[in-house]
Amino acid sequence: MNIATQNLEDDHLYILRLIDVMESMTTHPAPEVADLEEAVELIKSYADGLHHTKEETLLFPLMAEHGFSSTQGPVAMMLHEHTIGRAFVKGISDNIELLKGGDLSAFNLVSANIKGYSELLQNHIYKENNMLFRMADNALTDSDQQSLFQQFEQLENEGGSNHTKSDFVARITRLEKAYPITNQEL
Repeated sequence: MNIATQNLEDDHLYILRLIDVMESMTTHPAPEVADLEEAVELIKSYADGLHHTKEETLLFPLMAEHGFSSTQGPVAMMLHEHTIGRAFVKGISDNIELLKGGDLSAFNLVSANIKGYSELLQNHIYKENNMLFRMADNALTDSDQQSLFQQFEQLENEGGSNHTKSDFVARITRLEKAYPITNQEL
């Protein structure tokens, strides 16, 4: 019964979809600035605001109770990568503002930060899904998993207007329709 870690892996599916959309935006002839802002807001409120909150305030402290260090090892590495991701998101946001101010060359910096964020998150998610969460599954009891899952569900449903998990998924789906993935590998 690894339901809490499965919940986090489910989040990863939507985060990866969002990353694909953002990459598609960078190759689109004229992405809407409002859509770029929407993608950044989704990163901030869903990927970082909800998903990373579940990890940083609930999962990782519980793992610490089971002997995992937050200053070295896998949990510390994930925390460090969250920080790097936030720096990429700041780069995207800052350059969107320049783009809105008329600096068309800022789109290249938006794209570069999206590419960096995408590469980081794809690797990060792989490590969490295949290593860190498996370590958690081995360390946590069924009761721990159930309790975490209930806490995750509470967080997912208390976001308010446009900030529940189902709202985030709907917004990602809308962006996917506007910026379909054109270069999928077969």
